[in-house]
Amino acid sequence: MTSQVQLDAGVVTRCRRRVHLEHDPAMRDAPKAAPDPTGRLRKADATEHRRAVATALGRFAGSDLMEVPQDVPSADRERVTADAMRAGVPYIWGAALPRDVRGGRRGGIDLLVKGDSGYVPVLVVRHKVTDPGAGARTSPLAHPLPGGARVDPLRKVRPQPRDQLRLAHAQRQLQAAGFAAAGRSYGGVVGMDGDVVVWHDLDAPTWPGGRTALAEYDSRFSDRLAVAAAAATGADPLARPSRIVECRSCPWWPVCEVDLRSSRDVSLVVRGEDAVALRKVGVTTVDDLAALEPFGDQVTPLVGMSYPDAVVLARAWLRDLTVVRRVPYMDVPRADVEVDVDMESFGDLGAYMWGCLLSGADVGEEHGYRAFATWEPLPCDDEARSFAEFWGWLTGVRLRARARGLTFRAYCYNELAENRWLLGSAERFKGRPGIPAVAQVREFISSDAWVDLFGIVQDQFLCAHGKGLKTIAPVAGFAWRDPEAGGENSMRWYRDAVGMEGAPPDPEQRRRLLEYNEDDVRATHALREWMTSDAMSSLPFAGDL
Repeated sequence: MTSQVQLDAGVVTRCRRRVHLEHDPAMRDAPKAAPDPTGRLRKADATEHRRAVATALGRFAGSDLMEVPQDVPSADRERVTADAMRAGVPYIWGAALPRDVRGGRRGGIDLLVKGDSGYVPVLVVRHKVTDPGAGARTSPLAHPLPGGARVDPLRKVRPQPRDQLRLAHAQRQLQAAGFAAAGRSYGGVVGMDGDVVVWHDLDAPTWPGGRTALAEYDSRFSDRLAVAAAAATGADPLARPSRIVECRSCPWWPVCEVDLRSSRDVSLVVRGEDAVALRKVGVTTVDDLAALEPFGDQVTPLVGMSYPDAVVLARAWLRDLTVVRRVPYMDVPRADVEVDVDMESFGDLGAYMWGCLLSGADVGEEHGYRAFATWEPLPCDDEARSFAEFWGWLTGVRLRARARGLTFRAYCYNELAENRWLLGSAERFKGRPGIPAVAQVREFISSDAWVDLFGIVQDQFLCAHGKGLKTIAPVAGFAWRDPEAGGENSMRWYRDAVGMEGAPPDPEQRRRLLEYNEDDVRATHALREWMTSDAMSSLPFAGDL
C-alpha cells in the first residue's frame, strides 16, 4: 500500500497536533507566529558548521568525496544520490535519499559512507554529542566508518535522542531503497568538536524499556504518518491541541492558543502526561480541575505536580493570579553580604559574561553592579581571563566577609546554567592563572553560600503562568529597561556585539547586553527582597484557595 503523504525525520520529535496542522489543507492560510530571528541564526550557524566539517573531510577523502548539488530540485538531488550509491562512491555529502513512497518517508542526511556491504548514514550537528568520560565508540573524521570505531577513553556519549531518531529515519530510507549496509544498523554523528564520528548501534536496546532506537522510531513514525494522513484526507483529527513545553517556540501556537483558551483546556494549568490523564477521567477544563477537592480522593495520579497543587493552581488561574504562596511564611536565606549573579553564554561555545550585584554590609568593595566579560568571539582564550577575574572577585568578597565576622551568600536564578559553566570553565581552563580547581567550585556550589532562588520559588510559590524570572519578577514590581530583553534575543545581540557576521563589533549591542545582564541580577535582587518583605502577608495563600 502506497502512503498518500511523505514525511521527513523531524516529525518523530514534533508535537502530534503540529503534524496535523501542517497537513490539514484547511489550515494552509491560518495565522502563524512570526519566524524566530534567533532560530534563523542557529540554522545559519549549523550550515556554517556543516560546511567546515565538509571541508575537513574533503582534505582527508580527496576525490573519494562527492557532494550532491543543493541548488537543484529535490527530485534531481535524489536521482544524483541514487546514481552515486549505485556507482559505489565512498563518501556522499549532502545526500538526498530516494523517497520511500510506500513507507511515507522523504529526507536526506549530511553524509553517506560506504562500508563493505552498503551505506551508513552520518549526521553533522552543531551541539555536543559527548561529555568527558569513557565508553563512546568513535572513529576519526579521516576514517568515518563504524568498522574503524574504537572505545574512546576520553569521551562518553551525551544522550541526544533526536539525533538517533534522525539516523533511524535515514536508515529506513536506505533499507527501502536497497542501499543499506548488511547486518546491524549503525549511524554516526559528528558533533560540535568536528574531529570524530560518534557511532550509535541503532539495534541496541539503549532506550527506556529496553527498546532500540529503530523500534522507538518505527512506533513514533507510524503514529505521525497516521496523523498526517487523517489531516490530509479530511478525516477526524487524530491529534487535539494540548499545551506542552514546545508550544513556546511553535509557529502554530497562535492557532492552538485560541482553541485552548476558548475551551479553557486543562493543559493551560497542567501539561504533558497529567493533562492526558485528567482528560481520560473527564477533567477536561480548568474549571473541572478547580472544582475538585484538593485533599479528597485523587481522581487520577499525577506525575508533574502534586494533586492538591494542581487543584489550587487551577483556582489561581481562574482568578488570574500569577503567584500564590504555598507556605504561610516565606523562608529565603539572607546574609550580611549578598551578591546576585547572572551568567550569559552563547550556546555550547562558552560563557562570555558574569554579572554581579553586591549589596549589604561593607567589605571594602563598592556596592552595585559589575560585569566580567570577554568580547572576543567564543570559544576563545580570553574567556579564561574573564572567568578568572569573576571568580577572584567573588572569592575575595566571600573571604573578606568571613574575616570581618559577616555572613555571605550569593544568589542566582536557576543554578543549572550557572553551575554548568562554573564547573565547565574550571575544567576547560584548569592550570591557567586565576582558574580555580574543580573541587573548589564544587565546594562553593554545594555550600549554603550559593542559593538558587528558582528552587525557592518552586518550593514556596504556586505559579499559574510559569516560574521564569521574566514572569515572576514583575509581580515584585521589577521591570526590564529593554522591551526585547530575553535569552533568545540576547543571542542575536551577542553576534552583533562581537562581529560574528563579518561586520565590525557593535558597541551599542555590547551596551545592550550589559544592561540586560544588569537588569537580570537586579531582578533577582528585587525578587528576594520582595519575598522577605511585609508584602507577602497580602499575597494570596494556597490554603485559602
